Amino acid sequence: MQPLLSNTEPDPGREYARLCVIPELAGKECLSAHFWGHRFAPHVHDSYVIALIEHGAERFHHGRTEHVAGAGSIVLLNPGAVHTGQRGADEGWSYRAFYPPVELLASLGRQLGIGQPDFRHVVVDDPPMFHALRDAHVHIQSEPDALARQAAWVETCGALLQRHAGAQRRRRDEAVAVAQVRAILADAYGEPLSLSALAQAVGLSTWQLSRAFRQHTGLSVHAWRNQIRLSQARSLLRQRQPIAEVANALGFADQAHFTRHFKRAFGFTPGHYRALT
Repeated sequence: MQPLLSNTEPDPGREYARLCVIPELAGKECLSAHFWGHRFAPHVHDSYVIALIEHGAERFHHGRTEHVAGAGSIVLLNPGAVHTGQRGADEGWSYRAFYPPVELLASLGRQLGIGQPDFRHVVVDDPPMFHALRDAHVHIQSEPDALARQAAWVETCGALLQRHAGAQRRRRDEAVAVAQVRAILADAYGEPLSLSALAQAVGLSTWQLSRAFRQHTGLSVHAWRNQIRLSQARSLLRQRQPIAEVANALGFADQAHFTRHFKRAFGFTPGHYRALT
């Protein structure tokens, strides 16, 4: 078994982010990163997040609750969970992360008999699982054989779901309108939508919609749409589309506006992201 922490401590002032995409695992992204001064603005992922804190500590809000995840912790986020991120220790934090698409985990969850997985806890202290996930992350990033990468993922993530996930809970009735607006935004994220039109579509006043949306998601309607746009941007950038065209297609005011939002959410610029992938 590998040690929990490596012998080489990261340089606190040198931030980096290394990303790889695994085609045979539904385009799952694997990230290795160290951040010190960067602060992640409230944002969401359309995928799950499985993060392993290797050095230092990360302080973050998940919804309305603040957490501090130290070295050896596993951070588990369900899709659409609003969260932030900043250093929780003087040396910042270094981590490895998987970003498995929803269907990838749902398929595995169905095989295990739990259906759509729902992680029960945000920060988990489980050293054996931490080591297994870390070994799998290293293996997936370095192993050239696709079959070996798939096997490492299925075996390790299957164990994670069995230990720390349950079946996804159904939405409550009061969240139906918010769910409908989220669906509209997902389909029309590049269009110049108005709050009044969205409210009319779900039978609420603009005040009711604004209040309900923030209550159920943690973000305003406008901020949520930006998260959808940023998620789509990652896909377009991986297709090597020009950054200015991506910004225009997704409805951002200009390239600078797009770059500012992208860096705040993900920790690197669109150009850097495209180079990493």
